[in-house]
Amino acid sequence: MDHLALSDDILMQVEKPARYIGKEYNSVVKDKDKIDIRFAMCFPDVYEIGMSHLGIQILYDMFNRMEGVWCERVYSPWLDLDAIMRKEGIPLFALESQDPIKDFDFLGITIQYEMCYTNILQVLDLAQIPLLAKDRDESHPIVIGGGPCSYNPEPIVDFFDLFYIGEGETRYGELIELYRECREKKLSRKEFLRKASHIPGIYVPSLYEVSYREDGCIASFQPIYEDVPAVVHKELVKDLSDTYYPMKPLVPYMKITQDRVVLEIQRGCIRGCRFCQAGQLYRPVRERDVDVLKQYATEMLKNTGHEELTLSSLSSSDYSRLPELIDYLIAECDRQHINISLPSLRIDAFSLDVMSKVQDIKKSSLTFAPEAGSQRLRNVINKGLTEEVILEGARLAFEGGWTRVKLYFMLGQPTETEEDIRGIAELCNKIAAEFFDTVPKEKRVNGRVQIVASTSFFVPKPFTPFQWAPQCTKEAFVEKAYFTRKCISEQLNQKSIKYNWHEADASVMEGVLARGDRRLGEVILRVYQKGCFYDAWSEYYKHDVWLETIRECGLDPDFYTTRVRELDEIFPWDFIDAGITKEFLKREWIKAQEETISENCKQKCQGCGAARWGCGICVEPR
Repeated sequence: MDHLALSDDILMQVEKPARYIGKEYNSVVKDKDKIDIRFAMCFPDVYEIGMSHLGIQILYDMFNRMEGVWCERVYSPWLDLDAIMRKEGIPLFALESQDPIKDFDFLGITIQYEMCYTNILQVLDLAQIPLLAKDRDESHPIVIGGGPCSYNPEPIVDFFDLFYIGEGETRYGELIELYRECREKKLSRKEFLRKASHIPGIYVPSLYEVSYREDGCIASFQPIYEDVPAVVHKELVKDLSDTYYPMKPLVPYMKITQDRVVLEIQRGCIRGCRFCQAGQLYRPVRERDVDVLKQYATEMLKNTGHEELTLSSLSSSDYSRLPELIDYLIAECDRQHINISLPSLRIDAFSLDVMSKVQDIKKSSLTFAPEAGSQRLRNVINKGLTEEVILEGARLAFEGGWTRVKLYFMLGQPTETEEDIRGIAELCNKIAAEFFDTVPKEKRVNGRVQIVASTSFFVPKPFTPFQWAPQCTKEAFVEKAYFTRKCISEQLNQKSIKYNWHEADASVMEGVLARGDRRLGEVILRVYQKGCFYDAWSEYYKHDVWLETIRECGLDPDFYTTRVRELDEIFPWDFIDAGITKEFLKREWIKAQEETISENCKQKCQGCGAARWGCGICVEPR
C-alpha cells in the first residue's frame, strides 16, 4: 500500500487517526495481480470495538489462507470522520489497501447487536452502495450478513443480499467457488443468489415471501421457487481442534477494548439458562484439545508481543481440562511476564486459588452473576446457582483477600414479583454481612467491603425458551429500578452497596428489533435517514425518533414487546433450524412457569436436538 485514502489534513482533524490508516502488525497485504476475489470484512461499530472481536480475526485468517482471495477490514467511521466523508464525497475504504469498498466482490458484515442496525446503513451509505438490496446491480458487492443477530435477520433483510447462518468456518469456500463459476459463465447477480441458496447455511431473503394475518402475526413464510429450501440449517464446526484459528492476530497501533491474546477454549455452554441466546445457539458444547490450546497460546504470544492473555468461553469453569491448561499458562506467562485474564469462572475454591496466582488481589474485584435475587426466580430462569453457593464463594473470596464484589442481575424477567426484586437487595446485604463475619476488624484494609450491584433489563431473544415471554414497558422497567434502589437503601449494610442500572429506552427498542419482522425494515431505513446511527451508544441514541418513526410506518412497538404470544405462533425466525427444536424450547418455557429446573448437559441430556450433529458433549461420556 503506497497511499492513504485520507489526506494528512483530514487525519489531523479526526480524534484518532490510527483508526483509519491500516498497516497494523500482522495485517495481510497481497499482490493484486495474484487475486481474483476481494472480500471486505466489516464490524459496524467503531474500530476499538471491532478490532476486539475474535470472530472477525478468525474469518480474516481463514479468507486470507484461500488461494486468490484477499480479505480486508472496514469499521464504522466515528462521527468526526463520518461528517468529513459525507461533505467531501470520500467513499468508505478498506484498511489494508485503502481502496473503496464499492469496488470489492463481497462486503461481509458481522451483526452482534440489534442496536447496530443503523450503523449497517451508515457503512453502506458511506461506501456508496445502494442501501436496499433490490437497487443493486452487477457493479456492486454482494452484501452478506452473519453473527448472532442473523438468527432473526428479518428486520434487516431489505439491506442484505444473503445471510450466512451459523459458524463461518465451514461453507465460505463453497460460496467463493460458486461466485467464481458464476462470474466465469457471466451469470447475473440474481442467478448467483439463487444458486447460493442451495449451499447449506445460506439464506437469500429475496427468494422468500411472507404473508400476515389481520392481527399482525405471520400467516405463512415460504420460498418463491421450488428449488429454494424452505428451512435453512445453521452451520457448525464439529471439531474445534481442527479448524481455522489466527496464529498471527492483528495488533493495533492504539488501545482497543480487548487489547490481548484471546484463547477460545470451547464453544457452547452446558448450563441452559433460559434467557441466554448464546447458550442455545452454540449448542452442543465443543472443547478444543488442551495440547492444541497450549500451542496456540505459545504461538500467538510470540507473534503479537501482547502482554496479556485471556480465555474466551461462555463458561470457562466447565472446560474439562482447565486445571492442566491453567497450570501451563501460569508457568508460561510467568516466564514471559504476561498477565492472565480469566473471565467466566465460577467462584469456587479452585477458581479463587487460580485467580490469587494471576491477579493482584488488592486491586481486583470478583464478579458473580446471580441474575435474580430470589431462589424462586433463579429456578424460573434455570440459573443453576443457589444462595448457599453464592455466599460460600463470597466467604472464600473474603478469606483470600478480596474486598470488592460485582453482582449482575436482570430486572423484568418472566414471573418476577416485588419479593424477587427485594431479594436483590437482601442478597447484597448478606454478602456484605459475610465479609464482616469472615474478616476480622484488624484485617479490613478499607474498613468495609464494596458491593457493586448492577441491573440490566430483560430482553426476550429468539431461540430461547423466553422467546414467548412478554417484555416490560419502559415505565415498568424504571419502576423496578427505583424499587431496587429503595430496597437497597433499607438494608443494614447499605453503605457498602453501590447500585447501577442500565437505560430502559434502548432495552425496549432492542426488544422490538430482536423479535421483529420484515415490516421493520422501513422503520430502520427512515430512522437512519433522520440522522440516527451509533444507537448502541447511549449518548447518541434517540428514543423519541424511533418511536415516532415506528408509528409513522403504521406499526405498534407493543406488538413486538409486551404482548403475550401463543405457543403455536409462527415466528419470523422459524424458517431457521438453529440445531435445537422448538418443542424443546416450549418444554423449557412451560417448566419456567412451573418454577422447575432442568439439569445441565453434563448431568442429563434434555433432548434439545443438538445430538443430531454427532459431536461435542452429545457424544462424549458424562
